[in-house]
Amino acid sequence: MFGIPGKQAVSMTPTAATQIAKLMGRDGHQGLRIGVKKGGCAGMEYTMEYVTEVDPHDEVVEQDGARVMIAPMAQMFLFGTEIDYQTSLLESGFVFNNPNVTEACGCGESIKFEGM
Repeated sequence: MFGIPGKQAVSMTPTAATQIAKLMGRDGHQGLRIGVKKGGCAGMEYTMEYVTEVDPHDEVVEQDGARVMIAPMAQMFLFGTEIDYQTSLLESGFVFNNPNVTEACGCGESIKFEGM
């Protein structure tokens, strides 16, 4: 596990926790796994997938009935991130307020980290 003992790797706003808990209620999902992968115009992209089984190597963050699992490779990139859920006239979705990001693409889906 990566990070500071006693401090969760990520946090969720109440809106994000409510949305994740709602998604967990469907089809027996155990939570939402968040990771990063190479791709996009800035070099990296967030990944999100429903999880039916918790991987013992994932870091598990639970808050207000919501459960998020962080893939081992992503833990160092996501430490300190706040997950939010925003709704506008045109779209709604999860937003990552990540202090580790040094550059983001105009599309809003591609990110870059220091040294990458």
